[in-house]
Amino acid sequence: MTEQQHISSAYDRDLESIVTMIVRMGGMVEDAILQSSDALANRDVELAEKVRAGDKQIDALEEQINEEAARIIALRAPVSKDLRSILTVLRIAGALERIGDYAKNIAKRTSALVEMGAISGTDASLKRMARSVQEMMKDTLDSYIKHDAELAEDVRQRDHDVDQMYNALFREFLTFMMEDPRQITACMHLHFVAKNIERMGDLTTNMAEQVIYLVTGEMPDEDRPKGDKTSYMSELN
Repeated sequence: MTEQQHISSAYDRDLESIVTMIVRMGGMVEDAILQSSDALANRDVELAEKVRAGDKQIDALEEQINEEAARIIALRAPVSKDLRSILTVLRIAGALERIGDYAKNIAKRTSALVEMGAISGTDASLKRMARSVQEMMKDTLDSYIKHDAELAEDVRQRDHDVDQMYNALFREFLTFMMEDPRQITACMHLHFVAKNIERMGDLTTNMAEQVIYLVTGEMPDEDRPKGDKTSYMSELN
C-alpha cells in the first residue's frame, strides 16, 4: 500500500466513525421527539423528565463529534468532497443538538400542563405533527447514509405539510382562547409546543439540504414551500 493509499484509508475510517456517531445521535433525537410528544399527550411527568435528562447525552455526543471533526481537519487537511463531508457532519450535528433542545423544551411544558385540562383534539394533533417530523428525520438520516439526494429533496418538500399542521393548530388555539378565556394559559403553552415542533421540521429540512449539498456540491436553488403564514411568537428558551 502506498503512502497516499494509507492516508486515504485512514481518512475513510475516521469518516466512518464520525458518521456512525451522527447516526447514533440521530436515533437519540428521534426518540426524544416521540417521547416528548407522548409525555405531553399522556401528561407523563416521569417520561418528560427522562427526555430532559437524555438531552445531556445528546449534547455530549455533539461535542464529541465536533472534536473528532476538528481532529480530522487538522490531521488530514481534507479538500473538495472530503471537506464537504466534514462540513456536512458539523452542520447536521448542530441541527440535531438544536432539535434535541426543542424536545427538551416540550418536556418542560408537560409539567406545567399536568394541572390543566386537555384542549379538545389538540394533543392528538400535536402528536401527529411530531410523528411527521420524526419520519422526516428518519428519511433525512437514510438519505445521508445512502447519499440519496432525491430522498433528501422529498423531505425538503414535506416541510410544507408540517407548516400546514402548525397553521391549523394556531387557528384552533386562537378560537379556543376567544371562546373561553380560561383556556388562554393552556393554549399558550400548547402553542409554544406546536411552534417548537414546527422549528424541528425546519431544522430537519435544513439537514436534508445539507445532504443535497454533500451529494451534488450545490445547495438547492429554489426556496422550499413554506406554509407557516402566522405571525411569529417567541420560541422557548
